[in-house]
Amino acid sequence: MIVRGGTVVLPGAVPVAADVAIEDGLIAAIGPELEGGGGELDARGLHVLPGAIDVHVHFNEPGRADWEGWETGTSALAAGGATACVEMPLNAHPPTVDGAAFDAKVAAARASAKVDFALWGGLVPGPLDRMDELAERGAAGFKAFMCDTGIDDFDAVDDDQLGAGMERAAGLGLPVLVHAERPAELRTMDGGGWRAWVASRPPQAELAAIERAIALAEQAGCSLHVVHVSTGAGVAAVAEARTRGADVTCETCPHYLALTEDDLERLGTLAKCAPPLRAAAERDALWEHLARGRIALVASDHSPCPPAMKAGGFAKAWGGIAGAQSTLSVLLHEGAARGLPLAPLTDLVTGAPARRFSLPKGRLEPGADADLALVDLRGEHAAEPLDRHRANPFAGRPLRARVVRTLLRGQTTYEDGRVAPGAPGRLITPTRRHP
Repeated sequence: MIVRGGTVVLPGAVPVAADVAIEDGLIAAIGPELEGGGGELDARGLHVLPGAIDVHVHFNEPGRADWEGWETGTSALAAGGATACVEMPLNAHPPTVDGAAFDAKVAAARASAKVDFALWGGLVPGPLDRMDELAERGAAGFKAFMCDTGIDDFDAVDDDQLGAGMERAAGLGLPVLVHAERPAELRTMDGGGWRAWVASRPPQAELAAIERAIALAEQAGCSLHVVHVSTGAGVAAVAEARTRGADVTCETCPHYLALTEDDLERLGTLAKCAPPLRAAAERDALWEHLARGRIALVASDHSPCPPAMKAGGFAKAWGGIAGAQSTLSVLLHEGAARGLPLAPLTDLVTGAPARRFSLPKGRLEPGADADLALVDLRGEHAAEPLDRHRANPFAGRPLRARVVRTLLRGQTTYEDGRVAPGAPGRLITPTRRHP
């Protein structure tokens, strides 16, 4: 099959009109006026991107599929141009902290996932040999919380437990991911409104945790990734550590790039998350760091819940944002408004996460999986959400990028508002271990 006449977006290159030939689920060639003996897919007027990879999603199945499930969650991903994800060990029940739980989650995903998937394992208090079980099965790495998780079956680790887990992860050649907020820097909410929520989790709590995680990782010789960084100072701490040779990276999320704490007045608990949305100055600092290449990747932190769990005000509501479908569109929309080039923006959600975590995805080149997103950048569009509860802060918001079609290994998984039947998603595992 030939994807004909689209504007192909390649890393480090100016987008150019070209065809993409697909054979046996792989990209066979990229170039002008390719000959083909099979069908053709007209991509004229569209941009052809590598399929996006969201490395931070919570699909909660098995155990809490009423929050989100593999079918609905990955349908939203496909509608957003994604062809792969890495799913977090919580909030499924049981959480993915040992081999048996890993096997159960893989079975659930294989039954209904619309995209390829990898799994993070959990780093929690308890026997470290469970990390070996997860590594043997192909876990992409280990996620730990440095503060309370808000859920009763996935405990946070203290410094000693985190350090020991990092040593074990280093021996296994896998990274550790941390939710970085320092408990000693968190404050009791003084009231039930959004201002009290923001004040209870100050920027200093994030920075202190990041600095401590970096110190522990350097001591252990462990590869470290800091998730959902919300402050410029947090990114700067990671960048400084990298200058001295530390293997540490960070990500941020669309909601930190597109929203500020003032939006909480309008959106309410729909936009409650941890760390919370920050002041406009922090949002702008994140964009400055992103433009300078200091943020490794962008991920959604898709963490939905039943609507009832968002009730009761900011003190009681679940702290998570649903955003799996909108990551690519928000990034391209906001980045274009700031004059950033399309290719490096696209790389933040395609090639960059694949390279960071050694995943066999995110490449638009001969021999790679034919994972493509065909995107219309003409005008602004508001997409219909496909996640389970369809309640996210970007629902109904016109965005510059509209995903028209998504191909997974050459097969259409999403087209113009409809997800294709079947469940083609496969388990993917890291292609190499960290030294």
